[in-house]
Amino acid sequence: MPPEQNNLRPNDVQQNNVRRLFGALAQAWRVLTGRQIAGRGLTVFPDDIFLVSYPRSGNTWTRFLLGNLIDQNDAVTFSNVESRIPEIYFNRDRYLRQLARPRMLKSHECFQPHYPRVIYIVRDPRDVAVSFYHHNVKARNIPDDYPMDSFIPRFIAGEFDRKFGSWRDNVLSWTVLRKDDPGFLLLRYEDMKRDPIPVLVDVTAFLECCSFRKIASSPQALQRAVELSSPERMRALEKQEAGNWVLTKRTRKDKPFVRSATSGGWKSQLSHQSVAMIESAWGDLMQSLGYDLTSSQTVAYAAPISPQGLSS
Repeated sequence: MPPEQNNLRPNDVQQNNVRRLFGALAQAWRVLTGRQIAGRGLTVFPDDIFLVSYPRSGNTWTRFLLGNLIDQNDAVTFSNVESRIPEIYFNRDRYLRQLARPRMLKSHECFQPHYPRVIYIVRDPRDVAVSFYHHNVKARNIPDDYPMDSFIPRFIAGEFDRKFGSWRDNVLSWTVLRKDDPGFLLLRYEDMKRDPIPVLVDVTAFLECCSFRKIASSPQALQRAVELSSPERMRALEKQEAGNWVLTKRTRKDKPFVRSATSGGWKSQLSHQSVAMIESAWGDLMQSLGYDLTSSQTVAYAAPISPQGLSS
């Protein structure tokens, strides 16, 4: 008997068991009918491409960039992004199975061996930490005045999204296990912010080598995709559509989802103590991905990670 049932009367135990039975039957029905949220149990097709990242690493912005490049007749908005490059955590498996193929799907999962092709976005964890902090304020998980120095140890421990692991867990799982796989493309957020056009050219070539049709990638088409995905346009769209978009409709309206959308903002928002904690925990992996360390913490050397275009 489960511990929580030790002090229950027989009738209460029976009622609990009946509720569990009906809950299990309801879940089985949702699975069989494709009505459960896709999540980790989604149906995967051999021509799928997954856009994966640790949370707050630029995945939504990348969805806008790629969506605006792939379909140049219909600009991406928060109202239609879930039908263009949908997130697996907010859509039913039955709905996702009905989308035109090949599909591109957003995920935050650690390594999933059944994902056939993956574009993985990595971002400086110091910037991820700052963005994650404000995201949790917006989601009402922490108060406005919660100290950043108290947040950082919890961020390093992966407390706020345990199912995705820590930043290190997530990044290492993909960069190590898929490093030399031709169906894996690693993108750095900072490279995309610095000069998105060459990155989009690489992504276009990758998609066409996988399962996508020829994608119009003239200089004009590439520039249009960048302009339609600018932080300014995304902020304007957020003001109009945040009340209906699944990721923001239940969060605070006075805190934006699209914030500064820059790289290096951690330098003015993190204390020396917080920076040192992140670099001490993950400095070896950060260096292997091309991120310079600023604290005096000593870290073990790791060989540079250079799958699909990152210089070694």
